[in-house]
Amino acid sequence: MIILGIETSCDETSAAVVKDGKEILSSIILSQDVLHRQFGGVVPEIACRAHLEAIIDVVNNALIDAKVQLAEIDAIAVVNTPGLIGALLIGVTTAKTLCMALDVPLIAIDHLHAHIYANNLESETIQYPAISLVVSGGHTTLFLSESETKHIPLGGTIDDAAGEAFDKVSKILGLGYPGGPVIDRLARQGNQCAISFPRSYLEKDSLDFSFSGLKTAVLYHYRGQDSKTSKSKTPSEHEIANIAASFQEAVVDVLIGKTLLASKMYNVRGILLGGGVAANSRLRQRLKDKSNETGIPVYYPSPILCTDNAAMVAGLAYKKYLEGDVAKLDLEAVP
Repeated sequence: MIILGIETSCDETSAAVVKDGKEILSSIILSQDVLHRQFGGVVPEIACRAHLEAIIDVVNNALIDAKVQLAEIDAIAVVNTPGLIGALLIGVTTAKTLCMALDVPLIAIDHLHAHIYANNLESETIQYPAISLVVSGGHTTLFLSESETKHIPLGGTIDDAAGEAFDKVSKILGLGYPGGPVIDRLARQGNQCAISFPRSYLEKDSLDFSFSGLKTAVLYHYRGQDSKTSKSKTPSEHEIANIAASFQEAVVDVLIGKTLLASKMYNVRGILLGGGVAANSRLRQRLKDKSNETGIPVYYPSPILCTDNAAMVAGLAYKKYLEGDVAKLDLEAVP
């Protein structure tokens, strides 16, 4: 079965063709980073306009790369939640139009569930139940995954998501946007124990996350309690690397701590990682180390499948189609 996937939930315009939920025939991802960099974050209206301009070409290129004609597509899959409402509408409208024209099924996909499924595109050995951690610019969420398609939310962020904290700290330190990759690189040159930043675990046994206080602690450390840094007190490159490494370690400590807590609470058979921050090298290494200690298998996708992409959308759609989970053409986008 050949499925065309469409992903426009935030600031990547993506289309992919996937066969039988596993074989990626093509995957096109058009990033908008250059459009948003000057603002230090995603501007929704700019993102929506960029999707509108790019979506037809991106879909066409996915078909060309896959060497597949539109008439050979068996179903269309699209992310309809969560995300920026205008961005979602462009993908959903495109998908519904294609379904109507081709008379093929429409399959609605939850963006977070797709990030979890990205692991299944590259692994045949995942066993359930599993704890899934989706960590990105907009989301930091723990799920109890009972199967490839069934995910029960256990906890989420009550303020800043981890990826959002990376972006904001990067802006504070003058490192640019997006913040995740640059902090990851810079942290390798610093000492993660140089600064004792706070770890917010909230109440006992909580599976929720909070990174706002950590972000503020970095701000005060860098600029002083009055949030104003004179040029004579501006940290050196080495000191900034130490701040980046110490901040990253604080984030990773909390992410891993709560993920392992959930794995013990629910006696799972694996841990799945997904989302843009899943590409962070320190998080991946620490989780791998914990896997060796606990004996619980840990899975994370290749970096290209951590970003927003339509391959994971089309892959998950195949499993949902087999379960008869097909949407109607009155499908709505849910931000």
